[in-house]
Amino acid sequence: MERKKENEPSGSRGRSANRRSRKGFMDRPKLATQRRLPPTNIHDGKVGTPQAANGKVDDTLKIIPLGGIGEIGKNMYALEYKNEILVIDAGIMFPEEDMPGIDFLIPNTSYLEERKDKIQALILTHGHMDHVGAVPYVQEKLGNPDIYTAELTRGITIKRHMEFPDKPALKFQLVKDGDVEKISQYFTVEFFQVNHSIPDDLGLYIQTPVGNVIFSSDFKFDDQPINEKPADIEKIKSFGERGVLALMIDSTGAEKPGHSMSEADIQDNMEQIFREAEGMLIVGTFSSMINRIQQLITLSEKYGRKVVFDGYSLKSNTEISKKLGYIKMQKGTEISVNQIDSYPRNQVTVIATGAQGEDRAVLMRIVNREHRHIQATKNDSVIFSSSVIPGNERSIQRLKDMLYRSGLKVYHYNMMDIHTGGHGNQEDLLKMITYTKPTFLFPVHGHYSMTVTLGKLANKELGLPEDRVIIADNGSIVHFLPDQWWFDKEVAPSDYVMVDGLGVGDVGNVVLRDRQVLAEDGMFVVIALINSKTGKLDKSPDIISRGFVYLKDNKDLLMEVRRKLKIMIEKKSATPVNDSYIKDLIRDEIGRLLFQKTARRPMVLPVVIEV
Repeated sequence: MERKKENEPSGSRGRSANRRSRKGFMDRPKLATQRRLPPTNIHDGKVGTPQAANGKVDDTLKIIPLGGIGEIGKNMYALEYKNEILVIDAGIMFPEEDMPGIDFLIPNTSYLEERKDKIQALILTHGHMDHVGAVPYVQEKLGNPDIYTAELTRGITIKRHMEFPDKPALKFQLVKDGDVEKISQYFTVEFFQVNHSIPDDLGLYIQTPVGNVIFSSDFKFDDQPINEKPADIEKIKSFGERGVLALMIDSTGAEKPGHSMSEADIQDNMEQIFREAEGMLIVGTFSSMINRIQQLITLSEKYGRKVVFDGYSLKSNTEISKKLGYIKMQKGTEISVNQIDSYPRNQVTVIATGAQGEDRAVLMRIVNREHRHIQATKNDSVIFSSSVIPGNERSIQRLKDMLYRSGLKVYHYNMMDIHTGGHGNQEDLLKMITYTKPTFLFPVHGHYSMTVTLGKLANKELGLPEDRVIIADNGSIVHFLPDQWWFDKEVAPSDYVMVDGLGVGDVGNVVLRDRQVLAEDGMFVVIALINSKTGKLDKSPDIISRGFVYLKDNKDLLMEVRRKLKIMIEKKSATPVNDSYIKDLIRDEIGRLLFQKTARRPMVLPVVIEV
């Protein structure tokens, strides 16, 4: 393929899923990896730097996950051979519940920053934020290498980059299914299409001097996908015939039996809802589910409905997809949100964000009657066409309850099959392993339990030896030779890098702990004026409480605190006044008193002023 290089400017900021017998698949021959290989003395989590029989340790291929293992999100992986590094993906992850104020997390790129002169390219597999969202934060740190990606992923990445006008322009190399790119002396990549919930998702067949590596990307096998063609099974099988040293495989669905449901099945069930709906249809989904959005547009046109898109990210992704031809829509189908009242309610479909119960997202504003243009009535229907992100169960349930209280018809995937994920379940994963016949299996993109489950599944169902499965963590440096692997004694930095507003990495464990304390027990400020000549209190201390107790209702506690302060300072103070000593004393003694009286531990903030 002749490479097309572009410099882009930056700008501003039901039914069973398993349709056939399991027996037919399980009766296939066992994997070729069961052949006898030279004995390996390092495997299954052992660490070391052995002198390998087939070559020097310096000649190993190293794979370093910097994000995406033991978690869902902030995907980033590096392949290193001699003086070259290939980086795959740069995603974000949403914060845990115990990270108040944090917007999202990005990978720690310290390992790569120290070696940025070795970085040959960054490959972006597809346009979801957990794979591309961190590009504006890390690209400059990586030396601004060329970005190899498909057209839609490029469009989404550029739109994201426009939010950061101070960042340098991104350099893209456009690729597509079937392209083979010689990235550098040691890395050649063949791109192949896989099915997911967004078009232009590319798997990677990476040729290296040590052996060939497959990076599956997020994938599932779908014989009848919407808005894209099925994955080329014969091509994937050909990789297995050519040889696969390691299969880096999406393990998100490893704990779910059967096949991932086809989008065609979802279309049938969605059509039933469209056929029976009496009023306006309000569909909550993820802004990145381009294929699902196309389904909803097609059904709306079939049943004579106008379509409204509401939600910043959803409108943005839809506009990009329309311009690039990934979303097709008849002229006149789309209307603006302020045109809704110009049409009968049974002729309108609203596609919106907020299916996770976010407070200020479109669905919540509709149910709270805070939306300027959309007012739901009893004949309207709400469809939750998305899965539940772990941790959002309570907020989603609250949203559902509010919708039911409003008398709306509510459809969600527990009632009927109106959503399928973009990740393959166990049968899909076993297929990929069987087709590619890897020497070593390297589960990625999943919680720790998912990676372990996939390894055990491959051992039980396909006979893949346990010592051929690599269960790693973020920061693990995994060495490969053609017939063995081991963990390096060293690990790459992989701790969380937190983004809070414009701050990147400036919120560490100490700040986070302080936020947790403030969120749980509040703060208690003591302002003490001390006479510099006598070392005694000049007047009664001022006290401020936020998130701890309401001062007007706790006068006895305040009197006891003031009494304690007066005795303590007069007993311990001296001239000249030692501010640091007095502050530590107030923090310890008053903190102890407050805990004795309330069983709470607010953050005690002493302010000592000499007068």
